[in-house]
Amino acid sequence: MPLGLQGLATGIGSLPHKNADEALDLIFSCCPQIPFWPQLPKRNVREGMVAQFSEGLPCLEMTGNGLVFNPEDRDKKLQEFYSHIIDGGDIDYFRISPDYAQGLYAFKKRLQSLKESKPSDFARIKHLKLHITGPFTCAASIKDEKGMAVLHDSVLMQAISEGLALRMLWQIRQFEEFGKKIIVFIDEPYLGCFGSAYTPINREDVVRVFSELTNKLRSQGGTMLIGVHCCGNTDWSIFTDVRLINIISFDAFAFLDRLLLYADDLKEFFTQGRALCWGIVPTQEFDATQTAQNLLQRIEQGIAALAKKGLDRQKVLENLFISPSCGLGTLDIAKSAAVFKLLGETASAIRQGFSGSPQK
Repeated sequence: MPLGLQGLATGIGSLPHKNADEALDLIFSCCPQIPFWPQLPKRNVREGMVAQFSEGLPCLEMTGNGLVFNPEDRDKKLQEFYSHIIDGGDIDYFRISPDYAQGLYAFKKRLQSLKESKPSDFARIKHLKLHITGPFTCAASIKDEKGMAVLHDSVLMQAISEGLALRMLWQIRQFEEFGKKIIVFIDEPYLGCFGSAYTPINREDVVRVFSELTNKLRSQGGTMLIGVHCCGNTDWSIFTDVRLINIISFDAFAFLDRLLLYADDLKEFFTQGRALCWGIVPTQEFDATQTAQNLLQRIEQGIAALAKKGLDRQKVLENLFISPSCGLGTLDIAKSAAVFKLLGETASAIRQGFSGSPQK
């Protein structure tokens, strides 16, 4: 069954703004049907993609210079951490504070305002998109007292995965009141080099960790759609093999040809009514020569290539929505606005080009 995403647009997460309301103006203008809360890494070091979700995780501390690892009293910190997880979990312990996510709180306030003062705009919203940094990217970015990534510490890796799942559940609780379908993205750029000498993890561990994480979300988080975003080239079958992942978000501008190598895995993926989020609007590679029509042509070529490999063209199309290829936090504000403008134009072109008539 289609997920109701065809031809819609959303964003990955980060924007270069320091003012959350200005970021939200751009989001609601260009992604009115799947808006998301903006991560603002240029506003504060706490809004970096790892630091932003680090509160309460054992042995991690924020300093004036950023996130640091503190091994002192490790066992005691782990015991205290797990005391908030047993007996059903203390979800509020895993809240994200306003200092770490100004955009999240501004997003909730904006939604409340739309619901009360602009009900027609609120009614246009089909889904709310939330996000969190994935456990592999998080653990690979943190070095212990010996300079080793905590990715290699099975105890801390498990704690990070548990903590991130509960932090995602806390987000879901914040936005359930709006009565909209919720999409959650787990952002895993680290897995973009999976299989190389620089990612010493095996396939079974990735599938296991994601299966555990998505099971926890599904068992406590209701009927949300769970997506994984990876902006590099990876073994996409690790995500198709995780039963509860509904959406794979990929860089369709740079790596569409690589995704086509996994056509056999995608056949079952689409048969189960799951979806692809095509990151078709480039970020770092963005320039004025790109247009909605040539991006639409890229998508058409991709769909044709998948159909040639035996996939049901209609199923691919019905479960296709778009985004920028990656987050925009490193760009300037003018360029990010141009990217989102093109995103909105491309979504409109998809709806018109594949249906024969424009949709609102």
